[in-house]
Amino acid sequence: MKVSALAQSLVGSEIIKIAGEVNEMKAKGIAVANLTIGDFDPNLFPIPKVLEDNIVKAYAAHQTNYPPADGVLSLRESVAHFLNKRLGLAYDAKSEILISGGSRPLIYATYLALLDAGDTVIYPAPSWNNNHYVHLLGANGIAVPTLPENNFMPTGADLKPFLKGATLLALCSPLNPTGTMFSAKDLKEISELVLKENQSRGANEKPLYILYDQIYSQLTFGNHLHVDPVSLVPALRDYTIFIDGSSKCFAATGVRVGWGFGPAAIISKMKAIVGHMGAWAPKAEQVAMGHFIDDEKAVDGFLNTFKAKVKTSLDSLYAGLISLKNEGFAIDAIEPMGAIYLTIKIDYVGKTTSGGEVLDTPTKLNFYLIKEANIALVPFSAFGTEEMCWFRASVGACSAEEIESKIPALKQALLSLK
Repeated sequence: MKVSALAQSLVGSEIIKIAGEVNEMKAKGIAVANLTIGDFDPNLFPIPKVLEDNIVKAYAAHQTNYPPADGVLSLRESVAHFLNKRLGLAYDAKSEILISGGSRPLIYATYLALLDAGDTVIYPAPSWNNNHYVHLLGANGIAVPTLPENNFMPTGADLKPFLKGATLLALCSPLNPTGTMFSAKDLKEISELVLKENQSRGANEKPLYILYDQIYSQLTFGNHLHVDPVSLVPALRDYTIFIDGSSKCFAATGVRVGWGFGPAAIISKMKAIVGHMGAWAPKAEQVAMGHFIDDEKAVDGFLNTFKAKVKTSLDSLYAGLISLKNEGFAIDAIEPMGAIYLTIKIDYVGKTTSGGEVLDTPTKLNFYLIKEANIALVPFSAFGTEEMCWFRASVGACSAEEIESKIPALKQALLSLK
């Protein structure tokens, strides 16, 4: 059938392909530790009980008609208070905050509001979905490689050669897929470079904007603190669009309430785009979310328990992998800092299975581990990188006990390779 050139050229999600393999095995009764999708098993990580009760009450109160195009005002006011209280960011509820059905429409709306075909977007590799958004808009994407010694976070030196003439710099911290974070020093250096670039541009030139995805900002561990460009360099306020929401920090991926914020002139354009897409969050969930995030005791109580449980799963996986490294296996991992992800190196590409198959790509190695160790990861190639021996593990759908139980099987699967 004839379809558009864009539709013909779309690349499917590698994560979905892997998930398909996992689901097939589970249907056969095989217990696979699914560390692929950035989601939560609600049996392990349910949404806050107060939020659940609020949603039920909102439906009982018949909050089922269309919400305002930019979101229910009471929720936007609650978001403004939440941002100010927890992150020290001051944004106007009426003109600088936009609600949508999760954070993904906000990211796409940011791209659509700022970019014309051929404009340049800079993003680190690995990172989530920027390569696909670039393709959808016909933009010029520059994937800037990052290094494990920098925790796969971009540095000022990495980005500086590409800033001249660019329109958008897409950043995320804590980062999907790595679970690593910017330090204040490194992000300030990048922010100052962006400001300097904007100061060099003429009045008729588009500025260089920052899309700052901080959907995991409330999920940080230990001494790792979330930072953002505007707090570090206030002059960037007019050039920064934030992506945020409830999906990850409240295990509420299916509740679909996201919020973006930034300069009023850009938010107003994004409002129109989200409206044309019909990508609103359901009104009842918006009303319920506003009441919940106003309840500081409920929010703190949930986050304290939730973060501890996520960290236990991450620590269990990290400890198991490091124990194999200490036994001499070609494995490594980066200490968990934030989000629900662990960055793992399994340096066995090029090895041969007992059946004679050469695992000459990370994807082949990954499918081997799914079948032989019953543990499913996502190779970094799914996040815009060249082929490398690094993988993402997401712990939202597995218990710490389930993760621990798979380490001996992983060890045996690697021992079987030649």
